[in-house]
Amino acid sequence: MLAEHLEGNVRFLESVNTWEDAIKEAASPLLYKGSITPEYIDAMINNVHTNGPYIVIVPGIAMPHAKNENNVVKTDVSLLKLEQSVQFPEDKEVNILFVLAAEDSDGHLDLISDLSSVLIEDEVKEKLENSTSEQEILDLLETVE
Repeated sequence: MLAEHLEGNVRFLESVNTWEDAIKEAASPLLYKGSITPEYIDAMINNVHTNGPYIVIVPGIAMPHAKNENNVVKTDVSLLKLEQSVQFPEDKEVNILFVLAAEDSDGHLDLISDLSSVLIEDEVKEKLENSTSEQEILDLLETVE
């Protein structure tokens, strides 16, 4: 499920200036495809301002998301991989962001549990961190789903 959602939504960048920029860049494929509205990006950023960096689920990896308040058009996922980590609040360094956009909370929980099970595996996380192409990431995620 994860791999098919991610197809065409993977970006690689050298660096970003702020964690807010990281979320904007990570979400841009979803915005471009019409899966989310600009308000969804604002909501994800506001979540971190309000609740702290709880979206940093394992060291180096963040999973920005927000509740769908008529700003998710269709369930989708995107990924941004940064060469240079960006600092989130509380000195949390992140270089991989998975943006989750779910139409309903069930879809949301499914995506989060899929991703969490992927990232619990050290070997998978390491391969993800060393991936250099979208195809490599999709192949990796297909093997673990």
